[in-house]
Amino acid sequence: MSKGVKVAVIGGVFAVMVGGAGYGAYNIMSALNGGGATGAAGPAPARSGPPSAEEVEETTAKFFAAWEKGRAAQAAAYTNNDAAAERVLTSYGKEAHITGVKITPGRASGATVPFSVKAKVSYGGKSKALDYRTELTVVRGLTTGKALVDWQPTVIHPELKRDDTLVTGEAASPPIEAVDRDGTVLTKEKYPSLGLVLDTLREKYGDKAGGEPGIELSIRHADESPDTSLLTLAKGRAGKLETTLSASVQAAAEKAVKQHDQSSVVALKPSTGEVLAVANHRDDAWNAAFEGKVAPGSTMKIITAAMLIDNGVTSMNGPAPCPPTATWQSQTFKNLTGLEPDESANATLANGFMRSCNTAFIKLVDEDPLTDASLTAEAEERFGLGRGDWKTGITSFDGSVPAATGPDRAAGAIGQGQVQMNPLNMASVTATAITGEFRQPYLVSPELDGRQLATAEGLRASTAAQLKEMMRMTATRAPGTAVQAMSGIPGDIGAKTGSAEVDGKATSDSWFTGFRDDVAAAAMSQQGGHGGDAAGPIVAAVLRASG
Repeated sequence: MSKGVKVAVIGGVFAVMVGGAGYGAYNIMSALNGGGATGAAGPAPARSGPPSAEEVEETTAKFFAAWEKGRAAQAAAYTNNDAAAERVLTSYGKEAHITGVKITPGRASGATVPFSVKAKVSYGGKSKALDYRTELTVVRGLTTGKALVDWQPTVIHPELKRDDTLVTGEAASPPIEAVDRDGTVLTKEKYPSLGLVLDTLREKYGDKAGGEPGIELSIRHADESPDTSLLTLAKGRAGKLETTLSASVQAAAEKAVKQHDQSSVVALKPSTGEVLAVANHRDDAWNAAFEGKVAPGSTMKIITAAMLIDNGVTSMNGPAPCPPTATWQSQTFKNLTGLEPDESANATLANGFMRSCNTAFIKLVDEDPLTDASLTAEAEERFGLGRGDWKTGITSFDGSVPAATGPDRAAGAIGQGQVQMNPLNMASVTATAITGEFRQPYLVSPELDGRQLATAEGLRASTAAQLKEMMRMTATRAPGTAVQAMSGIPGDIGAKTGSAEVDGKATSDSWFTGFRDDVAAAAMSQQGGHGGDAAGPIVAAVLRASG
């Protein structure tokens, strides 16, 4: 054995101690005893549970520091989705030309940290300050246990959505100065509900209105919706775009929908089809007033009543018994709680309409000569619905009333089943009902771009007269379901209420459509309850403002 090398036996294990040095002996003993030398016991277990206040502060500080320095990959590494974060952070500097970033964190609320961003946007020799606020949340990494920024596009800017990008350059469309029917300028600052509408009008008609594009910082949306302008570096020349809107009616609509969550309303002129107002108050910033696709409840009875009258099944003063229940092909339908049945000889269609008796309509939908396609034909041929040919000037949905068999045929008669509508559709239904003529709604004159408006046969004069009178009764005569909402509105008025049950929701959607002289309006308030609870007051407020 070489000089200076000793061998010891420890618990049956040979240990070599070189030159009698204690370091080697310590390492061996530590390994044998599971001791704490660095690297000897394997990696520490990943942490779990919510991030601590210290971790939140440390993670956000590192993320902000890397972001401020324009180090996209480094900043993204502090998130739980580095690929997506790096893409947006890279575009922040390269495509959006944002520099000089200074981030100021606010007081954390748990793991959520609000912060402000001040920066500079420069392009084509033009520069402008950028200032906004947003927030982030720190979470625990699922596999690493590290505290990481929970990646959401809103971390970078509050208006960014998934796969959106920030860009700076010449605007995609020239700016527009949208004006109402009397020349009043319409802006998204004064009329917030019109934000998406004005963006769409700019994209579609900017080049037709005679303007020139400026230089802007914008959000380019992945869903191909119009760019959202965030900052103007150099103003373009705005082209003037005339709309059919009424500033006064729009203002009333904006105020009315704010009283109820998830609400939308449309008002139009029955004599022309011109849209006077469109407003939404929703979490999703979507134009549900024009694009919604939901069951309209008993407002659909306007179309069903027209079908019954046009096919000779009954008339306004004809028989329409209202039993407690009605069974159609093994499915039993009921009326709203509290509605008194009426199976007497005096039970008429008008009575069932004004009280909104479901069973009165369902008991009649199997009468000759009605078929599974009769309601569809009435909606398409008379009311211009469901053919996909409306050209309003912006994106819209023109309703759907598909031919249905089984229980859905009966459900469709009371605005459930497969029937889909939105406030634009139901305002048009009311306009057709009271005038007898279908005039496709529009927001921008077809003369601007030469588009062809949809046409339909419309109603017989006698049918329209009966529908209008039943709507008058519903709004002005007890026990009409719309009397309370329409109380005190002057002029020739009428209405129809609706409550649409939605699967999985304890509270029904509230629907209401009505008219006052030459103005028709319709509203929906999702999970708003009965028709008169939420949608009714919205429509009433809009009609009051139309005088």
